[in-house]
Amino acid sequence: MATFAERRRKDGTTKIMAQIVRTVGGERYNESKTFDKRKTAETWAKTREREIDAEFAAGRKIGKRSEKRVTLGDAIDRYEKESMQEIGDTKTQVLRTIRTEYDIAEMRCDEIESKHIVSFVQSLYDRPGLNSPSTAGNYLSHLSSVFAVARPLWGFPLDQQAVRDAHTVCSKMGIVSKSDERSRRPTLDELDRLMDHFQRATLADKRTLPMHLVTAFALFSTRRQAEICRITWEDYDADAQRIMVRGMKNPGKKKGVDTMVELPDPCCAIIAAMPKVEERIFPFNEDTVSRRFTDACKFLEIDDLHFHDLRHEGASRLAEMGRTVPQLAAVTGHKAWKSLERYTHVRQIGDKYAGCEWIAKVTGGAG
Repeated sequence: MATFAERRRKDGTTKIMAQIVRTVGGERYNESKTFDKRKTAETWAKTREREIDAEFAAGRKIGKRSEKRVTLGDAIDRYEKESMQEIGDTKTQVLRTIRTEYDIAEMRCDEIESKHIVSFVQSLYDRPGLNSPSTAGNYLSHLSSVFAVARPLWGFPLDQQAVRDAHTVCSKMGIVSKSDERSRRPTLDELDRLMDHFQRATLADKRTLPMHLVTAFALFSTRRQAEICRITWEDYDADAQRIMVRGMKNPGKKKGVDTMVELPDPCCAIIAAMPKVEERIFPFNEDTVSRRFTDACKFLEIDDLHFHDLRHEGASRLAEMGRTVPQLAAVTGHKAWKSLERYTHVRQIGDKYAGCEWIAKVTGGAG
């Protein structure tokens, strides 16, 4: 039974403090609340005791009533509102989708168990176009971020162990998985055909985007298409054979980091072949670069080759030429060397592009 005690405030008025003390499963549970009238306090105590009994009978952990009104959706809203670290577009979209389209967002925080989380992840496969365990894994990973801070930061009773257990189950059952490392590399024949195609297009129309230069620079510099299209002449140090890559992609953060990287041969010769028409060295739209590359592969019937595969090819080439992981990182800009370990197992076979006829064409004869 609840107990009631009168307390006098500093202004002379009286307040009634209702206190509920229960011992459940060997643990002492204590909850109190203050009211102006005794009748209101008694009504609250009776209602609250019934709720506690129901929670105990259902085998759920007992939490304060104020906590029980909070839903997972409320936690997501607060996470997005209060995070001082910028949340990337993908994470924002995922959390908004969970918040607005899935019933788990309407569940009280204290009610959510691992089975509910697993059921939610399984239901993701009903989404049009979502048939990848790695994509489902991304949803679970982003949701886990909310669980990680909800209780210690706001007192929301989200059980972090529940999401850990759900992740274990989903991994064991193949419902989620990490993204597979892509290992596609262009063959010498494929690159010969691509370069010939791009060079012919430029010779036919000088106004055409010189994709042979962009493609060669991407391969030898290991730069991403967006980075290539941002590099300015001011960012380029020809004497030191380096460039400052503005806003280089940084895992876990929305904003990139300005990073100085080395330019292996023949990158500087390729830059020297570019006309100086504006502040950018490669004054092109990154989407146009991607589309031209994709269209060329389709026309030449080169299957499953992406522009980003040139970055992997460039790093592999350097490893085959004998570069160590730190030396690779100086070119690629990777902060975590562990992500470059995949390149250390290749055989050191030298530069497989030595002697390629198209190198002279993309370097103006300087390569």
